[in-house]
Amino acid sequence: MPTTTEHSPWPKVAGAVALLTVIISVLLTAFAWPAVHSSVHDVPIAVAGPAAAAQQITAALDQRQPDGFEITRVDGTAAAEQLIRDREVYGAIDLTSGKPQVITASAASPTIAQTLQGIAAGLSQAQSGVAPAVTTRDLVPLPADDPRGAGLSAGALPLVMGGLLAAVLLTNLLRGAARRITGAFAFAVTGGLAMAAILEFWFGSLDGSYLVNAGAIGLSVAATSLTLLGLESLLGYPGFGLGGVLMMLVGNPFSGTTSAPEMLPGWGGTLGQLLPPGAGGQLLRSTAFFDGGGAGHPIVVLVAWLVIGVLLCVAGAVRARRRTASPAAAVTAADREPVAV
Repeated sequence: MPTTTEHSPWPKVAGAVALLTVIISVLLTAFAWPAVHSSVHDVPIAVAGPAAAAQQITAALDQRQPDGFEITRVDGTAAAEQLIRDREVYGAIDLTSGKPQVITASAASPTIAQTLQGIAAGLSQAQSGVAPAVTTRDLVPLPADDPRGAGLSAGALPLVMGGLLAAVLLTNLLRGAARRITGAFAFAVTGGLAMAAILEFWFGSLDGSYLVNAGAIGLSVAATSLTLLGLESLLGYPGFGLGGVLMMLVGNPFSGTTSAPEMLPGWGGTLGQLLPPGAGGQLLRSTAFFDGGGAGHPIVVLVAWLVIGVLLCVAGAVRARRRTASPAAAVTAADREPVAV
């Protein structure tokens, strides 16, 4: 007996195509817009030397890149270097000796280090007569095995994806809030150890303590996965959609991991540092290259998201328990009512 297949109406086909077009356009905008409009915005640097010389350099920088730098003046080289190691500035212009020097920290941001190197070249060209050329020195360089920081930049997306996949799998494989939360924490530990080992021992992209770096990665994964678990617990699968948009389409492009938060347009850098992808990337740089300098803010952000995620999971479990108990209580009450004859 012949069977007929019901075809979808053409308007439905057109709707699907339109939806896919919107989705790909949003994805392209989310990931490309920050990169296209990336430039120097209020990048903190230090100028070491006499006040008069520092004012001249400040004026020259303002003329070269208006509103590009936020300058802190210090008296000596040691003070400028300490600010760099504490991650309060990205570099410094040292005028304390007869040989001007630009101090960079490529481990903090290769992009900003290149910008400062360009400034050094410009200042050298501006020097007149027998004035010494401006030299550059990388105070906190990237590892020799990964001098461009490609591994750390490329690892930003897998960190986010790890948290997303953990939330999806744990939700589908495990039942019970306690077991899902335990699974998320356990995966954060094992995933952190695995990813840190790959980045540090295989790719050579990280320095510093392996266990501390693994802890930084694990905290980032836990914050992401528990937030999504909590959203799913309260909202169901739409919670995954909301969390995915927050982490992938907002958090990852505005994380500043591939450049620096100050390079992102407008409020993008500030927003990115308040989300797990941005905070996690900055924390890993701090633990790997700066002995924990500047790690305070990222840790606070990640712990806050982690706690919020746990609380959402608990709230969702309590609500589900009440919904389950309500029909049972209603049935019990009905059984106890006298039956009219």
